[in-house]
Amino acid sequence: MTYQVALAFEDGITRFIKVGPRETVADASYKARINIPLDCRDGACGTCKSFCESGKFDGGDYIEEALTDDEAEAGFCLPCQMVPESDLVLQIPTTSDVAKTAASVYESTLTEIRRISETTYAFSLEVDNREELNFLPGQYVNIEVPGSEGQTRSYSFSSGPEVSTVSFLIRITDGGLMSTYMRDVAQVGDRLNFTGPMGSFFLREPKRQSLLLAGGTGLAPLLSILEKLVGMDNAHPVHLIYGVNTDTDLVELDVLENYTARIEGFSFDTVVGDPNSAAAKKGYVTNHFEPQHLAEGDVDIYLCGPPPMVEGVRRHLEGEGIKPQNFYFEKFALAVLPDAAPATEVAAPVEQAEAVVARAVTEYEIGEEHATFQAQFDARMALELAIVELTMGRLTEQQLGEFKILAEIAGKTLDGEKFVNADEFTVTNDAFHEFLFTCVGNEHLLQAYTRLEVPAIMAKVLRQEHWIDGAVDKDHLDIVAAFEQQDITAARTAIIAHNEHAKATMAAASKELNK
Repeated sequence: MTYQVALAFEDGITRFIKVGPRETVADASYKARINIPLDCRDGACGTCKSFCESGKFDGGDYIEEALTDDEAEAGFCLPCQMVPESDLVLQIPTTSDVAKTAASVYESTLTEIRRISETTYAFSLEVDNREELNFLPGQYVNIEVPGSEGQTRSYSFSSGPEVSTVSFLIRITDGGLMSTYMRDVAQVGDRLNFTGPMGSFFLREPKRQSLLLAGGTGLAPLLSILEKLVGMDNAHPVHLIYGVNTDTDLVELDVLENYTARIEGFSFDTVVGDPNSAAAKKGYVTNHFEPQHLAEGDVDIYLCGPPPMVEGVRRHLEGEGIKPQNFYFEKFALAVLPDAAPATEVAAPVEQAEAVVARAVTEYEIGEEHATFQAQFDARMALELAIVELTMGRLTEQQLGEFKILAEIAGKTLDGEKFVNADEFTVTNDAFHEFLFTCVGNEHLLQAYTRLEVPAIMAKVLRQEHWIDGAVDKDHLDIVAAFEQQDITAARTAIIAHNEHAKATMAAASKELNK
C-alpha cells in the first residue's frame, strides 16, 4: 500500500511524497528529488534523524549510536530506515533549500466569487493538476495578485485537503491589493498562480479534546481542520469559539451548523465584540471560556487570529493558571495600505483582541507552545543525546577545558540543595548546555536548541529560596568527565539522569509558586 508523507521543513515549506510498500521515507524522498539530510543510509550515523508528528511506521534497523531508545520513544526516527504503516507528518531538521527543494507553484482558474457578508468574500479555485496539490488542514498558500507585478498575499485554505476545488476567505479592506482585485476586477475564469503549501499550523492527530479559536477570517484554517475531522475516527470533543467585531462580520454559520451534525462531539459559539450586538455572547472570546472547554489543561488549543488575539488568549490562560497540553497558533499581520499607518499601529489593542477581525494578510507567524516544562526539558535532553553523537571524541583539549570551566561556573551559583543566585544559575546553566551545540558547527542544531524555552521557563519559576536537586551540579561534572574519557555510554547516562534531576527541581519550584 502507498502512503502519503508530509515533509515539514524548518522554513515553513511542506513537501509531500508518496512512499510505496516496503520503501523507506529517504528512498522515496530522493526519488522525488528532495534531498533530506542523509549520509550512511544504514541506520548507523543519525544524520537523517527527524521527528514524527503523527502516523505509524516500522522504525527499521539501526544502532544505538544513531538513535537511542529514549529518542525513539519520544518520537524521533531515521527516515533512511523507517517504512510507513500509515500517512505520516515528519519534521525535517533543515531548510527546504538545503534539501534542494522549494514550495511548489500551482496554476488555477477562479471558479467562484461570493460576497458572504458586508466585509467578507469567499472564492474558489480549480487547480490545474489538482492531484499534485497536497496540504495539511490549517496550512496556507501565497496567492499572486493578478496585475500586481508578482505581489502576493497569504491565505489559509478554508476547504479540506480532499476537496477537488480549493476555497479561501478574504476580508475586504479599502485600498487592499487583493481586496481591490476581488471586489472590483475579478471575473470567473481569471487565472491565478499560488505557491505552497506552507506553515506548521495544522491539525495533529487528536489525542484529547480540542478548543478551536478564530478571529474574523481566521476562521478559514479552522474550517479546513473541521472538514478533515469529518472523516476521522475521533472520540474527543471539539469546541469552536468564533469572535468578530460586529454581527455583519459573522460568516459561514450554516457551514458550522452543518458540522455539528457531521462531527460527533462538535459544538461552537459565536462572540461579537460590539456591545450593541443582538448576539447572545458579547465581548471577548476569553470571557466565554467554560471549564469544560479547558479541561484543567488537558486540551489542545488551535488559534488563528491577529497577534493581539494570540497574546490576549495566552495571558488569559496564564492568569487562570491553565496550561494546555498543546497550544498551536497562527498570527497574521494586517496588510499595510498605501498612506496608512504601519500594521502594528492599526492593529486592535490587546484588550480588544478577542473580537478583532482578520484583514488581508501579508505575512504569518506560526508556532506552537507545549505547556508543561517537562516537554521542554525532554526536548533539550533529546537534542543533547543527539549532539553527543556528533561531538564525542572530537572536542579539542581547549574545548574540553572550556566545557569544564562552564560546569564549574554554574556550580558556584549553588550551595548544596540551595541557590546562591538563581538568576545567575539560569544564565550559566544555559551557557553550559549550549556549549556543545556551538562546537559542532551545525547552525540548524544550534537554532533548534536556542528555540527551546528552557531558560525563559527557569527564569520565570526559580527563586533564591527554592530547593534544587543536589545532583544537578554533579551531573554537569559527570557529563564533562564522560567527554574527557570519550565514554559515550557514560555521557548518555549522565544526560538522562540530569534531565530527571532538573525536572524534579522545576516541579518543586512550580509547586511552591502555585501555593
